[in-house]
Amino acid sequence: MDYFWHTVNGVELTTGSAVFRIFLSLVLGSIVGVERKRKGQMAGLRTFALISMGACIAMMLSIYVCQETVGLLRGDPSRIAAQVISGIGFLGAGTIIQMKGSVRGLTTAAGIWIIATIGMAVGCGLYLISLVATGLVLVVLIILEEIEHKVNVGNEARTIRLKVKGIVKTLRPYEDELSKFSIHLSRVYVEYDYENNTTRLNLLILTAEKSDFVDVFDALHNINPTISISLSNQADLS
Repeated sequence: MDYFWHTVNGVELTTGSAVFRIFLSLVLGSIVGVERKRKGQMAGLRTFALISMGACIAMMLSIYVCQETVGLLRGDPSRIAAQVISGIGFLGAGTIIQMKGSVRGLTTAAGIWIIATIGMAVGCGLYLISLVATGLVLVVLIILEEIEHKVNVGNEARTIRLKVKGIVKTLRPYEDELSKFSIHLSRVYVEYDYENNTTRLNLLILTAEKSDFVDVFDALHNINPTISISLSNQADLS
């Protein structure tokens, strides 16, 4: 046991310590990846595990090159590893989905970035820091999300679009119905079509992320004869 501990914690990079670091980076990346996959994200267990291992190997490669060529104390192990930070941004950008004012995947992109840095920390032999960082990442992704929902921090801006028969004279009934579902009406855009005797309403609302709009639509439909109603995951009313 003492020999194993000395091997994995030694300053010099050996085959034994390298294998241990790759395995540890695999485990830590997989832990975070499971949480992301559980939330239905495209980047899941395999993606996070590969990113963590890749960053770890890049870090060890930097150390090994300096160790074998110019000496561990006189080399610069950060050169190769520095490119990981820049390059991982392109992978993170690929997980971000943008749809006219609504952005999805920022948390997963941030998770990709931090799991890469954790993999680099494992490659440097900073095991305790890597374990603590992984634990804190899970705290942020799981516990803080629950806190967001409980204190209504996780509200999103969405747009309800209605086409109503007749000319709507007052919007008060719509605001009252939305308030019953704890939905805040932020702004309203109205378009009157006198030729066809219809009104188009764009209601910009603030609502919880996981709100069920089936009952909301039914309540809004009963206010005035409604031709169509839809929900847009965006705050752009244009």
